[in-house]
Amino acid sequence: MTETSFTAVPLSASEEALAAVSYNRDGLVPAIVQEASTGDVLMMAWMNEATLLKTLKSGRMWFWSRSRQEFWCKGETSGDRQYLREAFYDCDGDTLLFKVDQEGKGACHLGEWSCFFRSLASDDVT
Repeated sequence: MTETSFTAVPLSASEEALAAVSYNRDGLVPAIVQEASTGDVLMMAWMNEATLLKTLKSGRMWFWSRSRQEFWCKGETSGDRQYLREAFYDCDGDTLLFKVDQEGKGACHLGEWSCFFRSLASDDVT
């Protein structure tokens, strides 16, 4: 996709939905990010309660960096920003799914559209 000008749109969540999110012992929950228009799975990152709330309030995707132990807003360094469109939690409440508009060249820090660009399957299947 080419760079487009998207607008951040905050989303509200019910107290019941927020209470249903189940964080692991480190206070984190996996967050899957999907391109809203194509359905492409772009990436998976970690969120804590604060980054989830910041994402919903700002309309931009915020995550928790386990390696740096800090918040990060997707695209602030690269320009490849993600704008929240929809947010879901799974049946167990232990995984989140966000549908976004992806700005720029993609979600992957290696320059790919999706972080899931490598296949586990061998090309030499016989």
